[in-house]
Amino acid sequence: MRVWYAAYGSNLSRRRFLTYLQGGTASGARRTQTGARDPQPPTGDRPVHLPGRLHFGWESVTWGGGIAFYVPGEDPRGVAARAYLLTAEQFVDVAAQEMHREPRGRLDLSRVLSEGYDVAGPGRYETIHRVGTIEDLPVLTFTAEDVDALGSLAPTAPYLRTIAEGLRESHGMSEEAVADYLRSSPVVREAWSRPALVEVLAAPM
Repeated sequence: MRVWYAAYGSNLSRRRFLTYLQGGTASGARRTQTGARDPQPPTGDRPVHLPGRLHFGWESVTWGGGIAFYVPGEDPRGVAARAYLLTAEQFVDVAAQEMHREPRGRLDLSRVLSEGYDVAGPGRYETIHRVGTIEDLPVLTFTAEDVDALGSLAPTAPYLRTIAEGLRESHGMSEEAVADYLRSSPVVREAWSRPALVEVLAAPM
């Protein structure tokens, strides 16, 4: 079975995402990924928009600041994402590594496929949403069940640069467009002025 995984945070960057499949450490990250049981790269890759908004919260041991969470709903801003075509096993392994677990388990996707939503566990990325369909295949993403309970925390420069890299690759955005998109989140807007954010995003990875 194949599914599309919709990435909206650091996994927007293809080279960052490939560490979840092939193992390794992304630029600016503090943690090395194990990699998936099947390390083959995605067989599809395209830009998508998700209905809802982006929130930054928690405190990441990998990046040292807030990380992105998807909040589904009707929001005119929407969320810029990148859909990767994976096997269901690869999707499960990516989700496991997001929760700092070894990629060896199983995850029943039947409920999210039939009902569009499933709380697979209590962790920060264990609530799965079906957010669309591409070529008759489901588009899935994961987030927290209660994003507000994670609080608000501004993301660090390396994390933002990684997101920006992915937005440039997948959506063709300029640094200025990325800055405007990120600052649509109140958490980012309060922490970063537009000129400062543009400068950070333009810096080398």
